[in-house]
Amino acid sequence: MKMIAISAALAMLTPALAQAQEQKDQKDQSKQEEKRDDTLDKAGKIASQPAKDVGLDKDEIPPVLVKAVENPYAPPPSRTCKGLNAAMAELNAVLGADFTVGTQANENRTGKIAEAVGKTIVNSLIPFRGLVREISGAAPAERRLQAAVTAGIARRGYLRGLASAKGCKVSA
Repeated sequence: MKMIAISAALAMLTPALAQAQEQKDQKDQSKQEEKRDDTLDKAGKIASQPAKDVGLDKDEIPPVLVKAVENPYAPPPSRTCKGLNAAMAELNAVLGADFTVGTQANENRTGKIAEAVGKTIVNSLIPFRGLVREISGAAPAERRLQAAVTAGIARRGYLRGLASAKGCKVSA
């Protein structure tokens, strides 16, 4: 009788275990595709760096960051939890995830080394790169972009603080 009960229990658990394994496999495949896309994106940025250095390819500052530069601590249009989360989501779309969301404990050291080597090789193609970047306007444009990113991060922190003080559940 015990053997029949154990067999029945195993028969009921087998589909659930198979489904759990299938879900795990799908998550692993998603992570691999995300890493591959990230690697291709980084490679594209490295390869296009010389065009940016001579001013041919300039990064546009997104409108949400332009607003943040004007006044990062301006009152949000809506002080509801939904409005605050929407404003933070708009910033997350251009800045990436906030520090408290999805921090990566294990970084890919090999990938970081390969990225550094790639940047070094590509950046060495232009003699007097720093001077060329200043003359072409690429360096000042990059400083403006970095200032806008910094203002956007400050704005997001401000909005997160408002949401926290209000007791809102902050979405990722």
